[in-house]
Amino acid sequence: MKHKKSLDKLTHFFTDLVSQVPRSKERAASGPAARAKDLTLKAAAQGAIVAGTLSLPPGPLGMLTVLPDLMAVWRLQRQLVADIAACYGQTRHLGTETMVYCLFRHAAAQALRDLVVRVGERAVIRRTSASTLQRVLRRTGMVVAERVTGRSISRWLPIAGAVGIGAYAFYDTVQVGKTARTLFERELQLEAGRPGMTTPADQSNG
Repeated sequence: MKHKKSLDKLTHFFTDLVSQVPRSKERAASGPAARAKDLTLKAAAQGAIVAGTLSLPPGPLGMLTVLPDLMAVWRLQRQLVADIAACYGQTRHLGTETMVYCLFRHAAAQALRDLVVRVGERAVIRRTSASTLQRVLRRTGMVVAERVTGRSISRWLPIAGAVGIGAYAFYDTVQVGKTARTLFERELQLEAGRPGMTTPADQSNG
């Protein structure tokens, strides 16, 4: 029962995370790949600092920082995805499905395999219903929950644990940036005939 409640809480957080697409101050760049790599390294360094700092308290006190650590890094990564989309001039294609794909593909590829489909040199973004999205996010949450358990153990190792967690946050953010670059450098197409996605423009008009 406790595991189910934790998974429900994580799924609810994921839903809020991906449904709120942040705005970006980035503009379409003449060399988007280089700019995207710079943005990724900057965000990865920030994520490492945040995660490493929050994981410094050892033992039971450190266990209390597990979720705040993850949430802070995920929000940082969410902004990174929005910034990379902007520098590629692809903000119009940045919605719930693409945000889920970019944030979690490297960690839960199997759960997200139907969200974005490659067709030759193009990538087709498959629009999902709310119920389908919840199923996807729940499967993703199950995978992430296993990672959280593993990371929690390192909270009992002062200093060394914090360094390891910071290094992992750096790696994790780099993978998010890589997924976003690989996606947004392609010609994107929204699959027709399904409910619309939430985009920054939709949010501003709501």
